[in-house]
Amino acid sequence: MHLTITRPDDWHLHLRDGAAMADVVGATAAVFARAIVMPNLQPPVTSVGQAIGYRKRILAALPPESAFEPLMTLYLTDLTPLDEVRRARDAGVVGFKLYPAGATTNSDAGVTDFDRVAPTIEAMERCGLVLLVHGEVTDPTVDIFDREKVFIDRVLDPLLARHQGLRVVFEHVTTRDAVDFVRASPPRIGATITPQHLLLNRNDLLVGGIRPHNYCLPVLKREGHRQALVTAATGGDPRFFLGTDSAPHGRSTKETSCGCAGCFSAHAALAFYAEVFEAAGELERLEAFASFHGADFYGLARNQDQVTLVKDPQVVPSSYGFGDDEVVPLRAGEEIKWRVERVD
Repeated sequence: MHLTITRPDDWHLHLRDGAAMADVVGATAAVFARAIVMPNLQPPVTSVGQAIGYRKRILAALPPESAFEPLMTLYLTDLTPLDEVRRARDAGVVGFKLYPAGATTNSDAGVTDFDRVAPTIEAMERCGLVLLVHGEVTDPTVDIFDREKVFIDRVLDPLLARHQGLRVVFEHVTTRDAVDFVRASPPRIGATITPQHLLLNRNDLLVGGIRPHNYCLPVLKREGHRQALVTAATGGDPRFFLGTDSAPHGRSTKETSCGCAGCFSAHAALAFYAEVFEAAGELERLEAFASFHGADFYGLARNQDQVTLVKDPQVVPSSYGFGDDEVVPLRAGEEIKWRVERVD
């Protein structure tokens, strides 16, 4: 069985930097035409100059003849200058990433006071830049499984009411609450959905022992939430689109007493989505979710080339190189049903 679709884009990707980045960027570039690259390096990418430098390093690490295009973002902080918004627009930066301080990997420099960044967000609204949101509160009194829902009530709903022309991507939604919120929102609100949140629930993290390579933030949720995400992804709503949140970490930083959050899925991302859509009986809708909805939301041209997948079961390798360490991929040692056969 073969499936040919317009070449997709990844609207949420972590590439890291240096030798580790060089080891993983090819997996995305081999399949996806473009990807929005997250700015949470150490130190974070907070200026246009840093984004331009990071983009050059990514391009230099690509395989020969690759036409992959990294789309750059800036890390929003309490101290982001208003002038940086204009410079970002002029340099082709697609948006700013909002991390509530302490919400996830390398988010310590994130936003601590949403009133303080309101003028910067207003400037983004005027310039037509997108705000990409990690949607979780960091209040220690809120249960980790409820942090997305509470973020909607405390932060996102008031933010959208205050900035009524702002385009927002609710990144890596994980709950029925988030799906319902996006569906009830105007078209200026979009959402990405990851393969791990479509394929796994919290049992896959905790039953039979802790599985550190399934640990991500936002954390995996109950089965009912996973099913709501599958319905949203496969239902044809243009506000939902592909964003892998592929986030590689070395084995040594995952298999430890306080392991990092993130799943590396770039090695087989499109195959994972194909598996989900096939299981839902909606394989014909994969192209729109993977290749059209995100480009349309960001106001970019749809890709012209194509990707062909073939149903050909194979076993995922146990690890891949990752600088001076190794990264354990999503579904390591397990069978997946699809693979990319060619890109034309």
